[in-house]
Amino acid sequence: MPDDETIRTITHGHRIVETAVRDFILLFVSIVYQAMPFVILGAIIAGVVEELTPHRAFAFVVSLGVGGLGLILSGKLGGSADREMLVWGARALSVVAGGGLFYVLVHTKPFFDAFLSHLGENRTLGIAMSCLLGLVIPMCECGIIPVTRRLLRKGLPVSCCVAYILSGPIINVVVLLSTYVAFYRYAPVDMGEGWMMALRAGLGFLVAFGTGLIVERSYRKYGDELLTPLVRQRPAADQSFDQAESRPLGQRLGKISETALHDFVDITVFLIMGALFTAFLGMLVSKSTVTELSEGFPVMTIAVMMLLAVVLCLCSEADAFVAASYNTLPAAKLSFLVLGPMLDIKLFLMYRTMFRARLIWTIFSAVAAQVFVYSVITHYVWTAVAPHYLADRPPGAETKGP
Repeated sequence: MPDDETIRTITHGHRIVETAVRDFILLFVSIVYQAMPFVILGAIIAGVVEELTPHRAFAFVVSLGVGGLGLILSGKLGGSADREMLVWGARALSVVAGGGLFYVLVHTKPFFDAFLSHLGENRTLGIAMSCLLGLVIPMCECGIIPVTRRLLRKGLPVSCCVAYILSGPIINVVVLLSTYVAFYRYAPVDMGEGWMMALRAGLGFLVAFGTGLIVERSYRKYGDELLTPLVRQRPAADQSFDQAESRPLGQRLGKISETALHDFVDITVFLIMGALFTAFLGMLVSKSTVTELSEGFPVMTIAVMMLLAVVLCLCSEADAFVAASYNTLPAAKLSFLVLGPMLDIKLFLMYRTMFRARLIWTIFSAVAAQVFVYSVITHYVWTAVAPHYLADRPPGAETKGP
């Protein structure tokens, strides 16, 4: 019969296992629960945009972004006895402003057409503008490949298409909003939701723009040898992208539902895989250990988070919730958020349908090098300014909620 010491040891071991399993389940459920609304929202928006012409898609997404920004800012109103009335008034105004902007943009098609016609005249400007196409055609990194193939076949320069592929899954309304919400509860440990969202978009733009310039130089040297036969064929008349088909409303809703469901399933699979891996890692490695490693080896920590981004293959609409759960350097999380939508295993397989190996490795090496350098610079700059920034925060900022 076991003695008392053995019983206490066994009991203590059982408690450790129970605590680890509980923490695993709680972290997994928390990540999936917080990310799921944005997965659904992104899938629905992708389905709607797929059924719209580029002009109407532009009007829809920009007005949606303005309304969403207004809703975010309305939640920050305070210092008044009539705060609730102010909040609801600001929210109503945001919805009206979004709807009014949609009406105005729909009726300015000549301006939109003129903008597109001048996009390819100045290649550097065209690449820069292509980095912002995600605001017009918001897609995750999975859905952006079919759209890009159509753009390539219609004659959009390869460098502009690459810039859109890299930046589109980051610089769009849903991803920026999900990044903001994911980091809302993590100040002052991290940079804060506003800084993280802005830096993710900023670094995403810089990496995409720099890579686009490199691809432009490579394309001038090798030409269509960098492309697969699938995208070399550029038919003269392909109206599927420019004009919406005349279909009954029921068929349109069916198509929207089909596209949204397809995107939802694809994204959810990778979200669950990433959440499981994150929860399992959290069960094996204590937060104090991760913190110590991050503080002692910041450059290595950034490199490890970049490797995780490549391996996990998360969707950009949900990866912020996974990144926010890591107890590591803000710059390391930033590298994870910027690199993941640009370079991972599934993207390598998708790129092979459009690009030859030479161009794929050119893109991947340029992206990885830039993300690493920018993240390291961000770490040391943030380390220098963070003490002053955090000291200026109002009391209670670390416990703020939605």
